[in-house]
Amino acid sequence: MPNQVEQKLIQPLFDALQKERFVTLSTVDFETGGPNVSAISWILAKTDEKIYFAVDNRSRIVQNIQKNNQVVVNIIVNESTYSISGEASVKMEKINDVPLKLALIEISIKEVRDVMFYGSKITVEPEYDKTYDKAAATRLDNQVMDAMRKA
Repeated sequence: MPNQVEQKLIQPLFDALQKERFVTLSTVDFETGGPNVSAISWILAKTDEKIYFAVDNRSRIVQNIQKNNQVVVNIIVNESTYSISGEASVKMEKINDVPLKLALIEISIKEVRDVMFYGSKITVEPEYDKTYDKAAATRLDNQVMDAMRKA
């Protein structure tokens, strides 16, 4: 039986995207036209139909989105793997109240799919550790997430 396709975030995905977390983002490379995958962590579900994320405003991700706005966010949560497809746009070229030059990107969700292979579940979600100054990392993470919530 095929998985159901949703047009917006289901509640476990919305809840998971209320804090910084590891996800991968797929864009179309502006030079080659091929796929480009990046790991990001500053991501927030603004509504069940909109996702925000922040990246350095000189990032290849920004250039890719400006050329082709089709994106996919891959997230591992709720014992499964989900593909969230949509159209991205640069909402702000520089987020206020953040010391880095970060762009705020908005994704309008078009499709949410459970893409986990049949008969399996995720038993441990991915974890990561910041390898630079922990206090500085926490301060910056809080600034970025708060700025996205206010945007």
